[in-house]
Amino acid sequence: MSQRELDRSDIIGRVILRELKGVEAAKLLNLCARHVKRLKANVIKHGAQGLVHKSRGQPSNRKIPDKQREQIVRLLHKHYPDFKPTHASEKLRDLHGIDHSPKTIRAIQINEGLWKPRRGKRKQEHRSWRARKDRFGEMQQFDGSYHDWFEGRDGVGKACLLLAIDDATGKVTQARFVHDEGVLPVFAFWRDYILVHGRPRSIYVDKFSTYKMNQKVAVENHETRTQFQRAMEALTIEDISAHSPEAKGRVERVFETWQDRLVKEMRLAGINTWEEGDRFLEDTFIPWFNERYSVAARESV
Repeated sequence: MSQRELDRSDIIGRVILRELKGVEAAKLLNLCARHVKRLKANVIKHGAQGLVHKSRGQPSNRKIPDKQREQIVRLLHKHYPDFKPTHASEKLRDLHGIDHSPKTIRAIQINEGLWKPRRGKRKQEHRSWRARKDRFGEMQQFDGSYHDWFEGRDGVGKACLLLAIDDATGKVTQARFVHDEGVLPVFAFWRDYILVHGRPRSIYVDKFSTYKMNQKVAVENHETRTQFQRAMEALTIEDISAHSPEAKGRVERVFETWQDRLVKEMRLAGINTWEEGDRFLEDTFIPWFNERYSVAARESV
């Protein structure tokens, strides 16, 4: 018996000996009077063991059958050894018909040494959130991320993924794999964007040299501009420079998610080249991502 049950046994025993009233015992045990009566009846009938839950020591009704658990372990080790619990649970459900919560899969991963429990995050200084724009297309957050997206299968190593996300809805509007975040790849990206979506009213970028001249002379001379800034002026698109990664946090969080999920999804789909990656993004991954994570704009017009 646990210490809690021993304490209950002592108090219920005093109720049986009429040293305590049921109402007094209920207050001491933080229970209702009716439950104290049930406990008293159990002790009279079965002795102190009547306070022990009958399911103790018995397998849980929710326990995964051993055969299915072995199947899950086998699949995790073979196909999803580095997947996070939520991602792994989705793949088990969608591809193998095994539907269990991420918490259940997480427990199995921990037991198999495939996942290490994380410590609680340190409290960070509160940062006020900038409200989203009201309409789709008002602002596009834009950035590039260098990463080994193809895990070496492309024979190149790290590639740059250019990505634009709509500020009002969180929808990824376009993404492309390129060699670098230089002028020509960026111009080609926005040419294709405008042909499909039209001109955005503004583009939120960082202070990378493609977008903004950061030399002291250029900062002091406001007439000194990059080719990107000149092109945006000609197109009457406002270019806004972020002063920190947190300022354009939506696109930064997309990259954080994609460096985990997109890499693994392309591995499972056998995507090995940039061309295949672009098609996979356009046909499969971006539609899935937008359906799951985007929100409706506050104003539709």
